Amino acid sequence: MKKFALIAAVSGAFALAACGSSDDASEDAMADSVEMPADEAMAGVPDPVADDVSEAVEDATANAEAAAQTAEQAADAALDAVADVEAAAQDSAQ
Repeated sequence: MKKFALIAAVSGAFALAACGSSDDASEDAMADSVEMPADEAMAGVPDPVADDVSEAVEDATANAEAAAQTAEQAADAALDAVADVEAAAQDSAQ
């Protein structure tokens, strides 16, 4: 019973010692310690320009339209190939 009391007392002391610490992750990530290095890292980077974004959108739209046209041409070619195969199958069946 004395061993149990001793173990309980020691574990209680450790528990109280652990609760008394104020080391908190939120204290490490305060605004002054996070924003300052980020501002320094972005110091030499130019600001984004709206024209670059609109040009990228126009390029993406043109590429999408070209891809759609190519897909339609491929579908038409596939339909023609199917028609040719069906015609050949009918000719060989006769």
